[in-house]
Amino acid sequence: LFAIFAFATCGGYSGELRLSVDCANKSESDLSIDIAFAYPFRLHQVNFEAPTCEGKRRETLALIGDFSSSAEFFVTIAVFAFLYSLAATVVYIFFQNKYRENNRGPLIDFIVTVVFSFLWLVSSSAWAKGLSDVKVATDPDEVLLLMSACKQQSNKCLPVRSPVMSSLNTSVVFGYLNFILWAGNIWFVFKETGWHSSGQRHPADTMEKQPGGYNQGGYNQDSYGPSGGYNQPGSYGQVGEYGQSQSYGQSGPTSFANQI
Repeated sequence: LFAIFAFATCGGYSGELRLSVDCANKSESDLSIDIAFAYPFRLHQVNFEAPTCEGKRRETLALIGDFSSSAEFFVTIAVFAFLYSLAATVVYIFFQNKYRENNRGPLIDFIVTVVFSFLWLVSSSAWAKGLSDVKVATDPDEVLLLMSACKQQSNKCLPVRSPVMSSLNTSVVFGYLNFILWAGNIWFVFKETGWHSSGQRHPADTMEKQPGGYNQGGYNQDSYGPSGGYNQPGSYGQVGEYGQSQSYGQSGPTSFANQI
């Protein structure tokens, strides 16, 4: 969904600005010069006509700049991210066993997620810079400077309407949100790989081996008692050790009572 919003707000954009040129000779004026532009923002191909305020002659001008590379790069990454997310969702739901087979699925998923995270950051940053340049190139005050009639003080050139850039600003926001989304997903995909499983398995194996080490030839050998156990009954209560048939814990209090 975030990828759809990203490429829809950028790839589906079209804007328009309007200028007014009021010549000293009112009959030569043009108070409504509309300039329309759209994605992929090859502004140098956007032509418009403006009066020269020198008779009926008009001049053909074009906006400045070509910002298609950053815009198309951003939209391309968004489209491929959407397609991969859609395919991954199908695999997660219907091909879970195939996905986990030989750990190949999670490993590929992890690598692709890292790559898309990096591409989202790069494309969003590039498009943010491109959008800033588009705003400058389509600023009515900047466009008025291209007209020869506006260089004469006797003529009045005014901006009538500026293009609305809210959807393009939204596309940049969704670009960075996609980066956060994919970068945060790296951890969850990493947990599915064998790397995370092997890292968790080694400490468990070590702890499992420790009790076996103490039970074999360690503290529970015959060196602590004839019965083979450290805490075996009779280890302190053997007749040969203290000369009594009772345990150690009972002989002490009995002797003390007899002395009294």
